[in-house]
Amino acid sequence: MTNLNNIAHFVGSIPLNSSEEVFCSICDTLGSHVKRVPDGETGERTNWIFFQRQMLVKHPDMEPDTGIPKFKFKQWDGKIIREVELLKIKDNVDLDKLIFPIGYSEHAIESFKDFDRLQLDGKIPSDIKFQVSLPTPFATGYNYISPNGRKEFLKVYEKSFAVDVQKILESIPHKKLAIQWDVCQEILIFNNYFPGRSENYKDEIFSQLTRIGNIIPADVELGYHMCYGSPGDDHVVKPKDFAMSVEFANGIFNNIDRSVEFIHLPGTHGQPGNEFYEPLKDLEMPENCEIYLGLLFFDDIEGDNKRIAAARKVLPNFGISTVCGWGRANPERVPSLLNSHKVIFN
Repeated sequence: MTNLNNIAHFVGSIPLNSSEEVFCSICDTLGSHVKRVPDGETGERTNWIFFQRQMLVKHPDMEPDTGIPKFKFKQWDGKIIREVELLKIKDNVDLDKLIFPIGYSEHAIESFKDFDRLQLDGKIPSDIKFQVSLPTPFATGYNYISPNGRKEFLKVYEKSFAVDVQKILESIPHKKLAIQWDVCQEILIFNNYFPGRSENYKDEIFSQLTRIGNIIPADVELGYHMCYGSPGDDHVVKPKDFAMSVEFANGIFNNIDRSVEFIHLPGTHGQPGNEFYEPLKDLEMPENCEIYLGLLFFDDIEGDNKRIAAARKVLPNFGISTVCGWGRANPERVPSLLNSHKVIFN
């Protein structure tokens, strides 16, 4: 495996004004230490998947499920972040003909124009790939959709996502492209966060994660980001250790039909004991798959170094990252966060 100890990974969202500003900020600071750059999920994607809810609210085949209470989206400490009115597909809609206008392809295609131009101008190193970070279908399906009809919705929504991904694949050269699936609601389901969890939830989750991975052609890099949520710039559920993230990584590796080029696993705030990192020894890493650990936090260089040193006792070779994207954080933090990565490599 390539030495990753001087490589950084960016999950996706960066609260700047444009994809060009994101590309230039990353490459000006860390151009020799990154393999892929995201477009920052700027504009309507700043609040992650909220624009998907807005799309569904306006869709003529969707309606609120007024028969159930709003879902209370809570942080790990019980703080209610928001209450969400859940939606459902209207009765008598022909599900075979229903395709939702997902919209991620439009953003990816536009951002790639900036990426390609900047790379041709030498402002993005020639060996860096354009990273498209996408939420899994479970994200919208569990955040915004009523349990009454969620199963049917997920089938349509996953089908719609496949159509949208195909547009990306047809428009962006595969040799310059990496696609990352963001795995969050699945981890929350493992933690019994949503009511009414299926008895077969693990099989259902790993089936979905491998299906959406298998739609990516072998000549496009594929990665997965494991996530405990960060809507309030903090975990929705706090990880006890790396065990659950490792279970997810191994589940993907053992079920997917194609290669996985990179995987990202999140750490946690503070200084957990050595036992937090012990499950990393159970990773069943395929050959040539890169691993990145989310161990960096804002304005905590001393803590960053301690967390990295503790993890390296178990897993000597890994790249570094934050636990999640930065889209919900204060934009003024961006220079400091970028510098935190740079300092680690000095």
